[in-house]
Amino acid sequence: MESIIKCLLYSDLGSEFNNIAVLVFRVLLMLELFRVHGMKKFSLKNGEKEHVPNPLGLPDGLNGLVATFSDTVVPFLVAMGLGTRLFILPSIGVTAIGYFIVHRKDSLEVRDVPYMYTLAMLFLLAIGPGTLSIDHYLLQIFF
Repeated sequence: MESIIKCLLYSDLGSEFNNIAVLVFRVLLMLELFRVHGMKKFSLKNGEKEHVPNPLGLPDGLNGLVATFSDTVVPFLVAMGLGTRLFILPSIGVTAIGYFIVHRKDSLEVRDVPYMYTLAMLFLLAIGPGTLSIDHYLLQIFF
């Protein structure tokens, strides 16, 4: 169990520059995800909430909860570097479903947005948050 936790939390990118670069990348990416997609969850358009596509046929409440969590809570956790590799998974799922299912017949210009978000988040999943993250400090404290 300890090795799994270390695998999830450990992420040293080799140099201070790399760790700063991934911090900036992580914060800017998550800020944009929240601004563009998360804020839609709080605003009304023509007196109605945003329609969240449900291509997997999940119960509407669960589908809305996953989408809202992925676009509002996850960006803050990942930007701080808290549970980055774990918490980014729902957002990867939402954006990948957007690319492969919801927008599969749309033009490349429309499909580009979920594609780029998915790639960027897969990159963060692979490299982790770096040493400038809460994950790094938790690892130092507990292990």
